[in-house]
Amino acid sequence: MRNLLEIEIGEVWIEGEISNFRRQASGHLYFTLKDEGAQLAAVMFRGQTRDLRVQPDNGVEVRVFGEVSFYEAQGKAQIIVRSMEHKGLGDLQARFEELKRKLAAEGLFALERKRPLPFFPRVIGLVTSPTGAALQDLRNVLERRAPWMQLVLAPVRVQGKGAEREIAQAIRNFSRAAEIGWPVPDVLIVGRGGGSLEDLWNFNEEIVVRAIAACPIPLISAVGHEIDFTLSDLAADVRAPTPSAAAELAVPDAAELRARVVILGKRLRRPLDARLQRALLLLGAMRRGALSRATERILREPVQRLDNLRGLLDDAAQQVVEIKSRRVLEAVTRLEASRPEKVLERRGERLAASGQRLERAMQQGLDRRLRRFERSRGMLRALGPEAVFARGFSITLDALGRPLSSAAAVTPGDELRTVVADGEVRSVAR
Repeated sequence: MRNLLEIEIGEVWIEGEISNFRRQASGHLYFTLKDEGAQLAAVMFRGQTRDLRVQPDNGVEVRVFGEVSFYEAQGKAQIIVRSMEHKGLGDLQARFEELKRKLAAEGLFALERKRPLPFFPRVIGLVTSPTGAALQDLRNVLERRAPWMQLVLAPVRVQGKGAEREIAQAIRNFSRAAEIGWPVPDVLIVGRGGGSLEDLWNFNEEIVVRAIAACPIPLISAVGHEIDFTLSDLAADVRAPTPSAAAELAVPDAAELRARVVILGKRLRRPLDARLQRALLLLGAMRRGALSRATERILREPVQRLDNLRGLLDDAAQQVVEIKSRRVLEAVTRLEASRPEKVLERRGERLAASGQRLERAMQQGLDRRLRRFERSRGMLRALGPEAVFARGFSITLDALGRPLSSAAAVTPGDELRTVVADGEVRSVAR
């Protein structure tokens, strides 16, 4: 029976759900593959589990490749599993290859499209999850190697349905950073930590690959670990095996830059020192020669010039070091000034000053209006009838309250009212 199964059936692919899963101390895996109507015993020996990308457990649906055999001791058929993947992985791989051929035919992966990374970037854009380990790895490496640079994060989901649209939109936002008020990055890093093919699939979606290919900013793809590979890696300008490696590719090491400045300074000094040494040897020979009797008088000025040149050389080298040091300090100062707490503090001070100016302006406006009101009230009192009545004058009104300006307008028997300063007097015309 074993010979018949191994020869006539041999190696096959089988899909099913894992049950009765056991991991022995020896490292061998024993389980059962089942579906709605059947089940088959399976064993995977320790040597085949080293590169296993699936975490086998009860209830996990898998696709296994192995050799059908027969276990005589228990009298049952079984499959000797050599590789295992999640169920449906074959379909994903087929989609991967099909999309890869399509985009490659359009030239999206062509080498002539790749751009070099800038040597000394000051702003780096990150497209990754705000809660993932990849972000912490990137920050740790970037802040250690290049403390002067500014990080700009576009937080996105890196796994699950719809995550590919968020990733593509974040890349497009960085592409037009100046238009929307974002800092314009010199380099863009897109990535996440490792995972299965399904976990990384969002970075194989066509919308993400096209956004990467269309991005005008030099872009590093840092998706997964060294063994992981996505279509985003092919479209990017540079592919990094891990997020930490992407950070190292993006920026130079500050310690290495300082060491390089020191080395260049030594190289600059070396030929000048050699020339000075040869001149000193020549002077020494002249002192011992025919000019030895008047050496001090003749060579006094050349020796002073040599001393001056040596001092100038030392000063120049010191200035180079000081200039480089100031640039590093300025970069660190700009980084400190751009931290959120500093920005909020400055904006709070400006807001308080604006509030004080507004309060002063409002108070001054109220004072001006109060003074105008007092002047108008004084003029009204001076020109109004009350002031005239106070000087002894009066006004006579008819029954309808109209002022009388002529005696001819009154007929005998009309009721009249005479208004004085402290009241009015009623009378009847005769």
